[in-house]
Amino acid sequence: MTLVVIVLAGALGTGYFVYGKKDARASFMLAGAALCVYPIVISGFWRVLAVGLALALAPFVLEL
Repeated sequence: MTLVVIVLAGALGTGYFVYGKKDARASFMLAGAALCVYPIVISGFWRVLAVGLALALAPFVLEL
């Protein structure tokens, strides 16, 4: 299950990064890059899921 979350986070991160670059929105670019990289540093299903959800929602909450 952790692998599924990691793959989904990478796909979402790539989409966020491309969208942020296209529309020049730094919050989406940063969140996208973080979503692609964070599973390398964090282990454990619940931690990966929690951090992934936080990063996925961050651009909408912290509009830069």
